[in-house]
Amino acid sequence: MSAAYDTIGTRYSAQRLPDPAIAAMIHAALGDAQSVVNVGAGTGSYEPRDRAVTAVEPSADMIRQRPANAAPAVQGEAEALPFADASFDAAMAILTVHHWENKARGMAELKRVSRGRIVILTHDPDFRGAWLMDYFPELVSLDAGQMPPLSAYEGWLGPVSIQPVPVPHECLDGFLYAFWRRPHAYLDPDVLSGMSSFWKIGGVADGLARLAADLQSGAWDTRYRHLMAQESADMGYRLVTTISNPPS
Repeated sequence: MSAAYDTIGTRYSAQRLPDPAIAAMIHAALGDAQSVVNVGAGTGSYEPRDRAVTAVEPSADMIRQRPANAAPAVQGEAEALPFADASFDAAMAILTVHHWENKARGMAELKRVSRGRIVILTHDPDFRGAWLMDYFPELVSLDAGQMPPLSAYEGWLGPVSIQPVPVPHECLDGFLYAFWRRPHAYLDPDVLSGMSSFWKIGGVADGLARLAADLQSGAWDTRYRHLMAQESADMGYRLVTTISNPPS
């Protein structure tokens, strides 16, 4: 995916801004960690500014887009982190695990370089509650193929807590299901440019045409108007955090 992101991630920094509510959950999950490695760091979203952060990112173009005041970044893969054992208090990996070639090896590397605390934002491949799947059913099989089942994390990392991450209706981050209350956004090519899933499934013209037609006719509003009363929604995103001292 590193080469792919050199192509599809050219406007990533403009489309994928950190959402404050999601950032607060991630930063709270890091606990009292003072040194953090951010693996699959992209352009630096969700990196805490009050701690010593080192970023690892495979795509040179993504590193180029990191702000001047972002944490220092090294080019590298999750499966072979260029750090000694226990180099950091904590490791974080935000919406990146599905891109890793060898997920088990990547998890082993997170454990190796951290002193115990690991925080991962991912998506539940068993989630079926997003209306976008009605227009792009390929997303279901895509997630099943690339997203690890939530049950896998305990096998890789030991005891973990798994929390739902509610998505605000005006979410600033342009990830796949961020626009659950703003359906017209999916008709904007700039918005789609920040979503790797659309690049992976390809051939999205028919789904976009059906969505556009339903928005124009009012069919979308008829089916999904109940969403308009919600301030946030569960869109399947989950925060996985290691438990340092599990109960006996």
